[in-house]
Amino acid sequence: MRRKISDFFSNFMSGRYGTDDLSKFMLVVCLILLVVNIFTSQPVIYFLALVLLVWSYFRMFSRNYAQRSAENEKYMDIVQGIRGRFGKAERRAKQSKDFHIYKCPSCGQKIRVPRGKGKICITCPKCRKEFQKRS
Repeated sequence: MRRKISDFFSNFMSGRYGTDDLSKFMLVVCLILLVVNIFTSQPVIYFLALVLLVWSYFRMFSRNYAQRSAENEKYMDIVQGIRGRFGKAERRAKQSKDFHIYKCPSCGQKIRVPRGKGKICITCPKCRKEFQKRS
């Protein structure tokens, strides 16, 4: 009996899209909305959670690989853009204790200069303009 149920599920899922990052994200948001709904009991939040749940299951059981893959690709592009912004800010925060970052007054190029060197002459690598700053 156990073998037949797993075979049935395997046969049912063959040719279907399955889970991806977007559907996992939607399920997590659905779970969060359901927990929030426990405390607020707003029908709008419950309805939104239900729509997300149905849409994520629709995506998992879909046979349209191309469309589901395109949706996931758009989601991943958005996530990478957000992660890139946070990563850039994190790197800048880590470097701020060892380096100053100045902008060239002529072209606006950002230039990283080590801290603790006193008053130094900085040459812009882009436009070759020289200016002085304290490090």
